[in-house]
Amino acid sequence: MNFILISPYYPSNFQAFAHQLKGAGVTVLGVGEEPYDQLGPYLQNSLTEYYRVNNLEDSDEVKRAVAFLFYKYGPIDRIESNNEHWLELDAELREQFNVYGNKTNDLKIVKYKSEMKKLFKKADVPVVEGRIVKTNIDLYKSINELGLPVIAKPDKGVGSAATYKLSSEEDVRQFKEEWGEAQVYFLEPFVEGGVLCTFDGLVDQKGNIVFQSSFTYNVPTLELVKGQLDFAYVIQKEIDSKLETYGKRIVETFGMKERFFHIEFFKLENGDYVALEYNNRLAGGYTIDLYNFAYSIDLFAQYASLVTGGEFKESDVKNQFCVGITQRDAYAYQHDTNAIYERFGDRVRFEQRMPDAFAELQGNQFYAINAESHEEVDEIIHFVHERKKEIPLCI
Repeated sequence: MNFILISPYYPSNFQAFAHQLKGAGVTVLGVGEEPYDQLGPYLQNSLTEYYRVNNLEDSDEVKRAVAFLFYKYGPIDRIESNNEHWLELDAELREQFNVYGNKTNDLKIVKYKSEMKKLFKKADVPVVEGRIVKTNIDLYKSINELGLPVIAKPDKGVGSAATYKLSSEEDVRQFKEEWGEAQVYFLEPFVEGGVLCTFDGLVDQKGNIVFQSSFTYNVPTLELVKGQLDFAYVIQKEIDSKLETYGKRIVETFGMKERFFHIEFFKLENGDYVALEYNNRLAGGYTIDLYNFAYSIDLFAQYASLVTGGEFKESDVKNQFCVGITQRDAYAYQHDTNAIYERFGDRVRFEQRMPDAFAELQGNQFYAINAESHEEVDEIIHFVHERKKEIPLCI
Protein backbone atom coordinates (compact mmCIF):
# COMPACT_ATOMS: atom_id res chain seq x y z
CA MET A 1 0.00 0.00 0.00
CA ASN A 2 1.23 3.48 -0.95
CA PHE A 3 0.12 6.19 1.47
CA ILE A 4 0.91 9.89 0.90
CA LEU A 5 0.92 12.00 4.06
CA ILE A 6 0.41 15.71 3.44
CA SER A 7 2.42 17.83 5.91
CA PRO A 8 3.86 14.86 7.83
CA TYR A 9 6.05 17.09 10.01
CA TYR A 10 3.41 19.45 11.40
CA PRO A 11 1.79 19.16 13.84
CA SER A 12 4.63 17.30 15.52
CA ASN A 13 2.45 14.86 17.46
CA PHE A 14 0.93 13.66 14.17
CA GLN A 15 4.33 12.28 13.10
CA ALA A 16 3.26 9.10 14.86
CA PHE A 17 0.84 8.43 12.00
CA ALA A 18 3.82 7.92 9.67
CA HIS A 19 5.62 5.76 12.22
CA GLN A 20 2.68 3.43 12.82
CA LEU A 21 1.72 3.20 9.15
CA LYS A 22 5.24 2.06 8.35
CA GLY A 23 4.99 -0.46 11.19
CA ALA A 24 1.86 -1.85 9.53
CA GLY A 25 3.80 -2.50 6.32
CA VAL A 26 2.70 0.63 4.44
CA THR A 27 4.97 2.54 2.06
CA VAL A 28 4.69 6.02 3.57
CA LEU A 29 5.45 8.96 1.28
CA GLY A 30 5.55 12.52 2.59
CA VAL A 31 4.85 15.85 0.91
CA GLY A 32 5.62 18.96 2.92
CA GLU A 33 7.34 22.33 3.08
CA GLU A 34 10.06 21.64 5.64
CA PRO A 35 13.62 20.81 4.52
CA TYR A 36 14.41 17.10 4.87
CA ASP A 37 17.05 17.71 7.54
CA GLN A 38 14.43 19.42 9.73
CA LEU A 39 12.27 16.30 9.87
CA GLY A 40 14.51 14.51 12.37
CA PRO A 41 15.41 10.81 12.58
CA TYR A 42 12.02 9.63 13.91
CA LEU A 43 10.08 10.94 10.92
CA GLN A 44 12.86 10.37 8.39
CA ASN A 45 12.97 6.68 9.30
CA SER A 46 9.18 6.43 8.95
CA LEU A 47 9.08 7.81 5.40
CA THR A 48 10.14 5.83 2.35
CA GLU A 49 10.49 9.13 0.48
CA TYR A 50 9.89 12.79 1.20
CA TYR A 51 9.12 15.33 -1.50
CA ARG A 52 9.66 18.93 -0.42
CA VAL A 53 7.51 21.65 -2.00
CA ASN A 54 7.95 25.38 -1.59
CA ASN A 55 4.32 25.99 -0.69
CA LEU A 56 1.60 23.49 0.18
CA GLU A 57 -0.95 26.19 -0.66
CA ASP A 58 0.17 25.90 -4.31
CA SER A 59 -2.00 22.97 -5.40
CA ASP A 60 -0.30 22.72 -8.81
CA GLU A 61 3.08 22.27 -7.15
CA VAL A 62 1.67 19.63 -4.80
CA LYS A 63 0.03 17.82 -7.73
CA ARG A 64 3.42 17.65 -9.46
CA ALA A 65 4.86 16.11 -6.29
CA VAL A 66 2.12 13.50 -6.15
CA ALA A 67 2.53 12.77 -9.86
CA PHE A 68 6.24 12.13 -9.31
CA LEU A 69 5.54 9.75 -6.42
CA PHE A 70 2.85 8.01 -8.48
CA TYR A 71 5.32 7.54 -11.36
CA LYS A 72 8.02 6.19 -9.02
CA TYR A 73 5.97 3.96 -6.68
CA GLY A 74 2.85 3.12 -8.66
CA PRO A 75 -0.82 3.81 -7.83
CA ILE A 76 -1.46 5.74 -4.63
CA ASP A 77 -3.90 4.07 -2.21
CA ARG A 78 -4.43 6.89 0.27
CA ILE A 79 -3.77 10.65 0.51
CA GLU A 80 -4.39 12.12 3.96
CA SER A 81 -3.28 14.83 6.37
CA ASN A 82 -5.83 14.38 9.21
CA ASN A 83 -5.54 18.17 9.46
CA GLU A 84 -8.43 20.61 9.00
CA HIS A 85 -6.32 23.10 7.05
CA TRP A 86 -5.53 20.60 4.29
CA LEU A 87 -8.87 18.79 3.95
CA GLU A 88 -9.73 20.53 0.70
CA LEU A 89 -6.26 19.92 -0.72
CA ASP A 90 -6.48 16.24 0.26
CA ALA A 91 -9.84 15.93 -1.51
CA GLU A 92 -8.60 17.72 -4.63
CA LEU A 93 -5.60 15.41 -4.85
CA ARG A 94 -7.73 12.29 -4.38
CA GLU A 95 -9.96 13.42 -7.19
CA GLN A 96 -7.04 14.21 -9.50
CA PHE A 97 -5.35 10.84 -8.93
CA ASN A 98 -8.44 8.67 -8.38
CA VAL A 99 -7.57 7.80 -4.79
CA TYR A 100 -9.96 6.29 -2.22
CA GLY A 101 -11.66 8.75 0.11
CA ASN A 102 -13.54 12.04 0.14
CA LYS A 103 -13.48 14.08 -3.05
CA THR A 104 -14.18 17.80 -3.41
CA ASN A 105 -17.97 17.45 -3.72
CA ASP A 106 -18.08 15.27 -0.61
CA LEU A 107 -16.80 18.14 1.54
CA LYS A 108 -19.75 20.47 1.05
CA ILE A 109 -21.65 18.97 3.97
CA VAL A 110 -18.68 19.34 6.34
CA LYS A 111 -17.45 22.79 5.26
CA TYR A 112 -20.69 24.80 5.36
CA LYS A 113 -22.53 25.29 8.64
CA SER A 114 -25.82 25.73 6.81
CA GLU A 115 -25.38 22.30 5.20
CA MET A 116 -24.44 20.70 8.52
CA LYS A 117 -27.64 22.07 10.03
CA LYS A 118 -29.73 20.33 7.35
CA LEU A 119 -28.13 16.97 8.13
CA PHE A 120 -28.45 17.42 11.90
CA LYS A 121 -32.18 17.89 11.35
CA LYS A 122 -32.28 14.86 9.07
CA ALA A 123 -30.62 12.86 11.86
CA ASP A 124 -33.39 14.05 14.21
CA VAL A 125 -30.90 15.80 16.49
CA PRO A 126 -31.84 19.10 18.19
CA VAL A 127 -30.39 22.30 16.71
CA VAL A 128 -31.02 26.01 17.08
CA GLU A 129 -32.46 27.74 14.04
CA GLY A 130 -29.97 29.54 11.82
CA ARG A 131 -30.00 31.99 8.94
CA ILE A 132 -27.65 32.51 5.98
CA VAL A 133 -26.61 36.15 5.70
CA LYS A 134 -25.18 37.57 2.47
CA THR A 135 -26.20 41.23 2.65
CA ASN A 136 -26.98 43.90 5.22
CA ILE A 137 -30.66 43.42 4.44
CA ASP A 138 -30.29 39.71 5.29
CA LEU A 139 -28.46 40.67 8.48
CA TYR A 140 -31.20 42.89 9.88
CA LYS A 141 -33.97 40.58 8.72
CA SER A 142 -32.30 37.61 10.46
CA ILE A 143 -31.77 39.53 13.69
CA ASN A 144 -35.42 40.62 13.68
CA GLU A 145 -36.44 36.96 13.32
CA LEU A 146 -33.93 35.43 15.74
CA GLY A 147 -33.58 38.25 18.26
CA LEU A 148 -30.44 39.20 20.15
CA PRO A 149 -28.01 37.87 21.23
CA VAL A 150 -26.84 35.87 18.21
CA ILE A 151 -23.60 34.23 17.16
CA ALA A 152 -22.33 35.19 13.70
CA LYS A 153 -19.93 32.74 12.04
CA PRO A 154 -18.61 32.42 8.49
CA ASP A 155 -20.81 29.84 6.77
CA LYS A 156 -17.67 28.20 5.40
CA GLY A 157 -14.99 27.80 8.01
CA VAL A 158 -14.06 26.11 11.26
CA GLY A 159 -13.32 27.03 14.83
CA SER A 160 -13.90 30.46 16.36
CA ALA A 161 -12.05 32.46 13.68
CA ALA A 162 -14.00 35.57 12.58
CA THR A 163 -16.83 34.68 14.97
CA TYR A 164 -18.82 37.40 16.70
CA LYS A 165 -21.31 37.52 19.54
CA LEU A 166 -23.87 40.23 18.78
CA SER A 167 -25.69 41.31 21.93
CA SER A 168 -26.62 44.91 21.18
CA GLU A 169 -27.37 47.29 18.33
CA GLU A 170 -23.84 48.64 18.69
CA ASP A 171 -22.42 45.12 18.26
CA VAL A 172 -24.49 44.74 15.09
CA ARG A 173 -23.31 48.08 13.71
CA GLN A 174 -19.66 47.25 14.40
CA PHE A 175 -20.01 43.79 12.88
CA LYS A 176 -21.64 45.27 9.76
CA GLU A 177 -18.71 47.66 9.30
CA GLU A 178 -16.04 44.97 9.79
CA TRP A 179 -17.87 42.39 7.69
CA GLY A 180 -18.63 44.60 4.72
CA GLU A 181 -20.59 41.77 3.05
CA ALA A 182 -17.21 40.25 2.17
CA GLN A 183 -18.28 36.65 2.79
CA VAL A 184 -21.39 34.63 3.56
CA TYR A 185 -22.18 34.44 7.28
CA PHE A 186 -24.40 32.15 9.31
CA LEU A 187 -26.37 33.51 12.26
CA GLU A 188 -27.91 31.50 15.06
CA PRO A 189 -29.23 32.33 18.54
CA PHE A 190 -26.71 32.42 21.37
CA VAL A 191 -27.23 29.44 23.70
CA GLU A 192 -27.38 30.77 27.26
CA GLY A 193 -25.71 28.59 29.88
CA GLY A 194 -24.65 25.89 27.41
CA VAL A 195 -21.59 23.74 28.19
CA LEU A 196 -19.48 23.06 25.11
CA CYS A 197 -18.80 19.35 24.66
CA THR A 198 -18.06 16.86 21.89
CA PHE A 199 -18.76 13.43 20.48
CA ASP A 200 -15.58 12.25 18.79
CA GLY A 201 -14.36 9.03 17.27
CA LEU A 202 -13.16 6.94 14.34
CA VAL A 203 -15.15 5.07 11.69
CA ASP A 204 -13.89 2.07 9.73
CA GLN A 205 -14.03 1.40 5.98
CA LYS A 206 -17.73 0.51 6.24
CA GLY A 207 -18.62 3.61 8.21
CA ASN A 208 -19.00 1.78 11.55
CA ILE A 209 -17.87 3.60 14.68
CA VAL A 210 -14.97 1.62 16.15
CA PHE A 211 -13.84 4.23 18.68
CA GLN A 212 -15.82 6.93 20.44
CA SER A 213 -15.04 9.52 23.06
CA SER A 214 -16.24 12.83 24.45
CA PHE A 215 -14.68 15.83 26.10
CA THR A 216 -15.99 18.93 27.82
CA TYR A 217 -14.52 22.46 27.78
CA ASN A 218 -14.32 24.63 30.88
CA VAL A 219 -15.37 27.67 28.80
CA PRO A 220 -16.62 28.09 25.20
CA THR A 221 -13.84 28.83 22.71
CA LEU A 222 -15.20 32.26 21.74
CA GLU A 223 -15.09 33.45 25.34
CA LEU A 224 -11.69 31.79 25.77
CA VAL A 225 -10.14 33.81 22.93
CA LYS A 226 -11.82 37.13 23.67
CA GLY A 227 -11.00 37.05 27.36
CA GLN A 228 -7.67 35.19 27.21
CA LEU A 229 -9.08 32.94 29.92
CA ASP A 230 -7.48 29.90 31.55
CA PHE A 231 -8.15 26.82 29.45
CA ALA A 232 -8.95 23.23 30.34
CA TYR A 233 -10.85 20.37 28.76
CA VAL A 234 -11.58 16.92 30.08
CA ILE A 235 -11.72 13.59 28.25
CA GLN A 236 -14.63 11.77 29.86
CA LYS A 237 -14.44 8.23 31.23
CA GLU A 238 -17.94 7.49 29.96
CA ILE A 239 -20.21 9.13 27.40
CA ASP A 240 -23.67 10.36 28.38
CA SER A 241 -26.22 8.05 26.74
CA LYS A 242 -28.24 10.87 25.15
CA LEU A 243 -25.10 12.44 23.67
CA GLU A 244 -24.03 9.04 22.35
CA THR A 245 -27.43 8.50 20.71
CA TYR A 246 -27.31 11.89 19.00
CA GLY A 247 -23.69 11.43 17.95
CA LYS A 248 -24.31 8.02 16.38
CA ARG A 249 -27.29 9.35 14.42
CA ILE A 250 -25.16 12.18 13.05
CA VAL A 251 -22.29 9.90 12.06
CA GLU A 252 -24.68 7.59 10.23
CA THR A 253 -26.35 10.49 8.43
CA PHE A 254 -23.08 12.09 7.29
CA GLY A 255 -21.94 8.71 5.98
CA MET A 256 -18.17 9.17 6.15
CA LYS A 257 -15.78 6.20 6.04
CA GLU A 258 -12.30 5.45 7.38
CA ARG A 259 -12.09 8.82 9.10
CA PHE A 260 -11.87 10.50 12.45
CA PHE A 261 -14.77 12.79 13.36
CA HIS A 262 -15.20 15.59 15.89
CA ILE A 263 -18.76 16.81 16.55
CA GLU A 264 -19.44 19.81 18.78
CA PHE A 265 -22.54 20.20 20.96
CA PHE A 266 -23.86 22.47 23.65
CA LYS A 267 -25.20 20.67 26.69
CA LEU A 268 -28.20 22.60 27.99
CA GLU A 269 -29.20 23.24 31.56
CA ASN A 270 -32.11 20.81 31.17
CA GLY A 271 -29.71 17.96 30.28
CA ASP A 272 -30.50 17.93 26.56
CA TYR A 273 -28.05 18.81 23.76
CA VAL A 274 -28.01 20.89 20.59
CA ALA A 275 -25.63 20.04 17.74
CA LEU A 276 -23.30 22.80 16.55
CA GLU A 277 -20.69 21.56 14.07
CA TYR A 278 -19.46 18.39 12.39
CA ASN A 279 -15.70 18.30 11.79
CA ASN A 280 -14.45 15.63 9.42
CA ARG A 281 -11.14 15.14 11.20
CA LEU A 282 -9.49 14.79 14.59
CA ALA A 283 -9.93 17.38 17.29
CA GLY A 284 -6.93 19.69 17.20
CA GLY A 285 -3.84 20.11 19.32
CA TYR A 286 -2.83 17.21 21.56
CA THR A 287 -6.34 15.75 21.86
CA ILE A 288 -5.46 12.44 20.20
CA ASP A 289 -2.72 12.00 22.82
CA LEU A 290 -5.25 12.66 25.58
CA TYR A 291 -7.54 10.01 24.12
CA ASN A 292 -4.63 7.58 24.27
CA PHE A 293 -3.85 8.50 27.88
CA ALA A 294 -7.50 8.28 28.99
CA TYR A 295 -8.26 4.93 27.35
CA SER A 296 -4.82 3.26 27.38
CA ILE A 297 -4.76 2.80 23.60
CA ASP A 298 -2.69 3.92 20.62
CA LEU A 299 -4.98 5.53 18.06
CA PHE A 300 -2.10 6.06 15.67
CA ALA A 301 -1.55 2.31 15.52
CA GLN A 302 -5.28 1.59 15.44
CA TYR A 303 -5.73 3.93 12.49
CA ALA A 304 -2.92 2.16 10.63
CA SER A 305 -4.62 -1.17 11.32
CA LEU A 306 -7.94 0.05 9.90
CA VAL A 307 -6.35 1.52 6.78
CA THR A 308 -4.67 -1.78 6.03
CA GLY A 309 -7.87 -3.78 6.51
CA GLY A 310 -7.28 -4.86 10.10
CA GLU A 311 -9.53 -4.60 13.13
CA PHE A 312 -9.75 -2.08 15.93
CA LYS A 313 -8.49 -3.62 19.17
CA GLU A 314 -10.18 -2.54 22.37
CA SER A 315 -8.09 -1.87 25.46
CA ASP A 316 -8.73 -4.07 28.48
CA VAL A 317 -7.57 -1.30 30.87
CA LYS A 318 -10.17 0.70 32.78
CA ASN A 319 -10.89 4.15 31.34
CA GLN A 320 -9.73 7.28 33.16
CA PHE A 321 -10.39 10.98 32.83
CA CYS A 322 -7.63 12.96 31.16
CA VAL A 323 -7.37 16.70 31.73
CA GLY A 324 -5.77 18.85 29.05
CA ILE A 325 -4.87 22.10 30.76
CA THR A 326 -2.67 25.11 30.08
CA GLN A 327 -1.05 28.08 31.72
CA ARG A 328 -0.58 31.39 29.91
CA ASP A 329 2.74 33.23 29.94
CA ALA A 330 0.85 36.47 30.62
CA TYR A 331 -0.20 35.34 34.11
CA ALA A 332 1.72 34.47 37.28
CA TYR A 333 0.62 31.08 38.63
CA GLN A 334 1.07 29.72 42.11
CA HIS A 335 2.42 26.38 40.86
CA ASP A 336 5.05 25.80 38.17
CA THR A 337 5.88 22.61 36.27
CA ASN A 338 8.00 21.17 39.09
CA ALA A 339 5.19 21.74 41.61
CA ILE A 340 2.66 20.14 39.28
CA TYR A 341 4.82 17.02 38.93
CA GLU A 342 5.39 16.95 42.70
CA ARG A 343 1.65 17.12 43.35
CA PHE A 344 0.37 14.70 40.70
CA GLY A 345 3.38 12.44 40.05
CA ASP A 346 3.04 9.91 37.25
CA ARG A 347 -0.52 11.06 36.59
CA VAL A 348 1.17 13.86 34.62
CA ARG A 349 1.40 12.01 31.32
CA PHE A 350 2.68 14.81 29.14
CA GLU A 351 3.86 18.42 29.28
CA GLN A 352 4.83 20.56 26.33
CA ARG A 353 5.10 24.11 25.10
CA MET A 354 2.17 24.88 22.83
CA PRO A 355 2.88 25.75 19.19
CA ASP A 356 2.36 29.43 18.44
CA ALA A 357 -0.62 28.57 16.20
CA PHE A 358 -2.56 27.30 19.25
CA ALA A 359 -1.12 29.49 22.01
CA GLU A 360 -3.42 32.50 21.63
CA LEU A 361 -6.46 30.25 21.85
CA GLN A 362 -5.38 27.71 24.43
CA GLY A 363 -2.35 29.00 26.32
CA ASN A 364 1.42 28.52 26.28
CA GLN A 365 2.29 25.61 28.56
CA PHE A 366 0.27 22.41 28.16
CA TYR A 367 -0.20 19.50 30.59
CA ALA A 368 -2.06 16.21 30.22
CA ILE A 369 -2.99 14.75 33.61
CA ASN A 370 -5.00 11.60 34.33
CA ALA A 371 -7.70 11.47 36.99
CA GLU A 372 -9.95 8.78 38.43
CA SER A 373 -12.86 10.92 39.63
CA HIS A 374 -14.63 14.23 39.11
CA GLU A 375 -13.15 15.38 42.41
CA GLU A 376 -9.63 14.73 41.13
CA VAL A 377 -10.45 16.58 37.88
CA ASP A 378 -11.58 19.62 39.88
CA GLU A 379 -8.45 19.42 42.04
CA ILE A 380 -6.18 19.39 38.97
CA ILE A 381 -7.89 22.38 37.36
CA HIS A 382 -7.82 24.41 40.57
CA PHE A 383 -4.18 23.59 41.32
CA VAL A 384 -2.82 24.32 37.84
CA HIS A 385 -4.85 27.51 37.34
CA GLU A 386 -4.36 28.97 40.81
CA ARG A 387 -2.70 32.34 40.39
CA LYS A 388 -0.37 34.20 42.70
CA LYS A 389 -2.09 36.83 44.78
CA GLU A 390 -1.30 40.37 43.77
CA ILE A 391 0.13 42.47 46.60
CA PRO A 392 -1.58 45.87 46.70
CA LEU A 393 0.68 48.88 46.42
CA CYS A 394 0.92 51.03 49.54
CA ILE A 395 0.42 54.76 48.95
